[in-house]
Amino acid sequence: MAARLSFTDRYLALWILAAMGLGIGLGRLVPGLGSALAGVTVSGVSLPIALGLLVMMYPVLAKVRYDRLDTVTRDRRLLVPSLLLNWVVGPALMFALAWLLLPDLPEYRTGLIIVGLARCIAMVIIWNDLACGDREAAAVLVALNSVFQVVTFGALGWFYLSVLPGWLGLEQTALNVSVWEIARSVLIFLGIPLAAGYLTRRLGEQAKGRTWYEGTLLPRIGPFALYGLLFTVVILFALQGEAVTSRPWDVARIALPLLVYFALMWTGSLFLGRAVGLDHPRATTLAFTAAGNNFELAIAVAIATFGATSGQALAGVVGPLIEVPVLIGLVHVALAARRLFPQPAAPGGSVRA
Repeated sequence: MAARLSFTDRYLALWILAAMGLGIGLGRLVPGLGSALAGVTVSGVSLPIALGLLVMMYPVLAKVRYDRLDTVTRDRRLLVPSLLLNWVVGPALMFALAWLLLPDLPEYRTGLIIVGLARCIAMVIIWNDLACGDREAAAVLVALNSVFQVVTFGALGWFYLSVLPGWLGLEQTALNVSVWEIARSVLIFLGIPLAAGYLTRRLGEQAKGRTWYEGTLLPRIGPFALYGLLFTVVILFALQGEAVTSRPWDVARIALPLLVYFALMWTGSLFLGRAVGLDHPRATTLAFTAAGNNFELAIAVAIATFGATSGQALAGVVGPLIEVPVLIGLVHVALAARRLFPQPAAPGGSVRA
């Protein structure tokens, strides 16, 4: 398999590790860089992070065959497990891990629970694409998550931070978040690149045909997904480089439940997809959309509710710092897991190796 990958894709993990190191180095060596980057915001949205995510997601969403989306919306084997994993299992698992592994750190615990409630609508798009997941399925599941996020985030936050702890005799926390704040995150980080990708495909195919669009235009814009990803990683780590390196024990404590969460959610979702009869691309999409989280929203909510220097905000920031290297590793696991799934029949009736 490695021989068929491009040079860039073959060493993708190396590029991401280099971007992480560069970001941490810049955050430590350039005085005030983190504060300066954090200050470049519009209505609480970080412009550098927004720019990186939009550049990253646009090429992938331009590759989606929007005329095939109906095949995804009719697939209950995919949609029902996705809803259950994202809105029942995921938040409950993060709640359990946060209380089990951080019983003495209430701020970090609350921050992790908020991360668990914010289901992924952005970076999961590129992980899924790199792992050869189903692009059309990813577009549908991410859109579905965005709708549920707007509708249920506030109610789930109230339940997991106040109601359920009260039932169990645990410490309760209040969460104040507006529907508009959630809808704004969805609109910016999903709506803009989704609209751009759809219009690019529609107008490009109308102007020059599908052969030109997929054979000429997509290869030209495709590399920008990686550029956007690396830029985003550098910015994320530069923003918190000083905090991460000056509080390593706190970061390690926060990282442990996150590592367990990603491992259980991703692996369990992949095998659930296999058990219900999904093929490898759709099972992979199910796994990544279930394991990923909307760190942009989680960080924004934590800062707005508890303050930028709070432990809740630090837990939100550590989320993507752990998620990025873990999920890039799971991309390779997903590619290796193809042999666990039935292979499609090749023309002539033979089974493709």
